[in-house]
Amino acid sequence: MERVQQLAAQHAVVIFSVSTCCMCHVMKNFFRNLGVNAIAYELDQEQGGKEMERALAMHLGRNPVPAVFIGGRLVGRTEVVMAHHLNGTLGHMLREAGALWLL
Repeated sequence: MERVQQLAAQHAVVIFSVSTCCMCHVMKNFFRNLGVNAIAYELDQEQGGKEMERALAMHLGRNPVPAVFIGGRLVGRTEVVMAHHLNGTLGHMLREAGALWLL
């Protein structure tokens, strides 16, 4: 999980995904549509990606992608991100992380 934390801390919004996952594409497009420059790491194309996926699975359970980090902190998968969006807390999290000016 150390490598995951290092990568997640380098940008305001980081998405760990795999290139064949439709929900990963949804999350990337969702943030893009909000005007957020989310950095995506495709674990099936990254060196050490399998190890990072296993580390994420320890925290998120089976099917750990997409795993979204905001401000270096693990938020969770799609359903958690969308819950934050629907209850109005996502905008605050993104502004606090410096990923978004308005929302």
